Amino acid sequence: MAPKGKKAAEAKAENVDAEAGASEKKPAGKKAAKVAKAVKNSVSSKTKKVRTNVHFSKPKTLQLRRDPKYPRKSTERRYKLDKYRIIQCPVTTESAMKKIEEINTLVFLVDIQATKPKIKQAVKEMYDVQCAKVNTLIRPDGRKKAYVRLTQDYDALDVANRIGII
Repeated sequence: MAPKGKKAAEAKAENVDAEAGASEKKPAGKKAAKVAKAVKNSVSSKTKKVRTNVHFSKPKTLQLRRDPKYPRKSTERRYKLDKYRIIQCPVTTESAMKKIEEINTLVFLVDIQATKPKIKQAVKEMYDVQCAKVNTLIRPDGRKKAYVRLTQDYDALDVANRIGII
């Protein structure tokens, strides 16, 4: 064990001599020695970021507003469900005729996407009558049927004659 202590002491002595020799060199050598000493002394360890949450969120970056150079669509889209597409045709079966005569109701086949308010509006625009209420159903063949009940002011039989059902 003793020889190791002697070797360590000799190594320290050599380091002291080397440092002294480095400081006696030219100015460029002094600068290099100074940098070497600074590098040896300042041993900094990188600190690890402590994460307190298990979920990783992407960092928020700059989000610019859209600034299109040209319009993506040349014209505005046309609304395709107009009154002529909503009401396709009147139904002229015996049961439909019975409804026209007895309960003041017109029966139409309508577009599958037509809603009750849209059907009501289309009937008002096309036949100039007020609707009391609209009932709809989808038939087994996939078409939609609408029962349009008219108000007391209008007679379904007159409207049916005007349309050309009867």
